[in-house]
Amino acid sequence: MRYFEKIPGERLYLSPMNVDDAEIYTKWLNDREVSIWIGQHSNVVSIPAERKWLENATTGDGHNFAIVARDGDQLIGSISLMGIRPVHRNAELGIFIGEAAFRSKGYGAEAIKLLLEYGFKTLGLHSIQLHVNAENTRAIACYKKCGFKECARRRESIFIDGRFMDSLSMDILDREFLEGNP
Repeated sequence: MRYFEKIPGERLYLSPMNVDDAEIYTKWLNDREVSIWIGQHSNVVSIPAERKWLENATTGDGHNFAIVARDGDQLIGSISLMGIRPVHRNAELGIFIGEAAFRSKGYGAEAIKLLLEYGFKTLGLHSIQLHVNAENTRAIACYKKCGFKECARRRESIFIDGRFMDSLSMDILDREFLEGNP
């Protein structure tokens, strides 16, 4: 078996990442449609570099998951809680849906809700934040649907294709999530 259902959802589940998926992650991270929105557009990612990243991600203290569609156990993206600060009980969320056929169909929102529940109920976090390009309207709508609220804006902090764009910071508190998801 390639994936393991660590956090079950309705149409997908979150599994520990698999180092053998380095090639598909490399494909996604070099795809402009993916990389431009996750701050990787200027990076060139090789299979050996991605394999090394996955080796660290699967053996370290992070909470990094493969997003796997139940239909065919197909890998469609990844989601992580990073920079966990236990004393302050906060972390940062990162996500991308690499498989184009699964974008804008609610898979990202489902994965986020699963990870928020894990972060708040299992890890005991109080606050989870994320950062997003202010022009990524699709992602912002998804984050708002999951309960995130804008908490800060950095003006002209992202440089893409010869122009500057703003970035947003968004967050959600445990009580805000748990009120809507008892």
